[in-house]
Amino acid sequence: MTGGTPAGAASLRAGGAERSALLRRLAVTTLDANWEHDHTVPSRTLYPHQWSWDSAFIAIGLAHVRPDRAWRELRTLFAAQWADGRVPHIVFNPSVRAGAYFPGPEFWDSGRAAGAPAGATSGIVQPPVHAPAAWLVHRRAPSEASVRALRWLYPRLVAQQRYLTGPRDVGGGGLACIVHPWESGLDNSPAWDEPMAAVPADAAVMRAYRRHDTAHADAAHRPTDLDYARYVAIVDAYRAGRYQDQGLPGRHPFLVECPLVNAALGAAEHALARIAGVVGADPGSHRERAARITEALVDRLYDPVTGTFHPRDLRTDRLVPARTVLGLMPLILPDLPAGQVRAVLAEACSPRFGLAARMDRPLPTYDRTAPDFEPLRYWRGPSWLNIGWLLWRGLRAHHRPDLAAGLRESMFELVARSGCHEYFHPDTGAGLGSPAFSWTAALLLDALAEG
Repeated sequence: MTGGTPAGAASLRAGGAERSALLRRLAVTTLDANWEHDHTVPSRTLYPHQWSWDSAFIAIGLAHVRPDRAWRELRTLFAAQWADGRVPHIVFNPSVRAGAYFPGPEFWDSGRAAGAPAGATSGIVQPPVHAPAAWLVHRRAPSEASVRALRWLYPRLVAQQRYLTGPRDVGGGGLACIVHPWESGLDNSPAWDEPMAAVPADAAVMRAYRRHDTAHADAAHRPTDLDYARYVAIVDAYRAGRYQDQGLPGRHPFLVECPLVNAALGAAEHALARIAGVVGADPGSHRERAARITEALVDRLYDPVTGTFHPRDLRTDRLVPARTVLGLMPLILPDLPAGQVRAVLAEACSPRFGLAARMDRPLPTYDRTAPDFEPLRYWRGPSWLNIGWLLWRGLRAHHRPDLAAGLRESMFELVARSGCHEYFHPDTGAGLGSPAFSWTAALLLDALAEG
């Protein structure tokens, strides 16, 4: 097995116990190859540092085979937490040569910001999937060591939540606001086209920088130079204010409430209630906050006309019309009201996304009936295992084992066909992006273990 592509592909695709054993071996080999003394890199080709939500997903998989590493993964990430509670989306490895990744530590210049950690990080965040990850790691391999790890993590996870529900509640409606598309995790989703179009930028700006993503992947599969110019402009604006969140409406060009980020925020409170029961804290306050977040999510981001959730652009105070997989993500909330559950399931099972008990194509990240659906371009159509895994978990929580089983089998087929790639073609299942991708391997292990 090399490069993330399985040896014995015919055996992998045959199904049964042999396929499961081979998939598990591929996943473990991938994770072991990407381990870096105290964390896991997403891949060896494009991502040489530690990424926030990647590490949460990776820890979930490591819990099945290397539980000590799972806790170390989370501890290393949270050791770089800022004083205000934010968990940066990148923790830079000082041993990686300068210029090996763009945008690198010199671009973020986090050392000049108040409350930043001693080591170099970015100044933005990613979806707060870490509390559920910590709970799943403990549940998979409970021990005295895991309880100690939870006691260390618990106040840091609480601080992360307070940051997102405090300074980041820019709209005042009880939801967290993202200040950059990268914070959503779905960097180049069509969900951001409308708010991004209002960000002044010139593609020529990128002549001053060297993009590394297009050296490892076809440029036609990646964000355009104009997209990147806007990403840079948004970071420039946030960095100019030393990453402070006071006064954002008056000075920041991108302010959006994201369904995934806020669904993850609510799911984190549910996980924290469970963790609180282990570490001797009060679970009731977490349950109350979870209920408030779910209520705010339905009130602010659900559209009864489309029957799905949409991001809210705080600059225009309008819902973004694009129908993306973000609209399905509130299914991860166990307390999502029954009416919204039914509507979102109808959206998921529609021709837009094709969820079924027997799926003939992978789950796309964007409405496949839309005229601007792009099966090859980053987050504008391709299938990603982390999104499928989140939805699979949500389907099980809402008692749809038939749909969960269909989605799980579809995920297995992707890896059996193409290996542990970063993402996949939403029609053919061909592997795209970086090979030997860590969260694909990690979440594959979790899905294999919990059939």
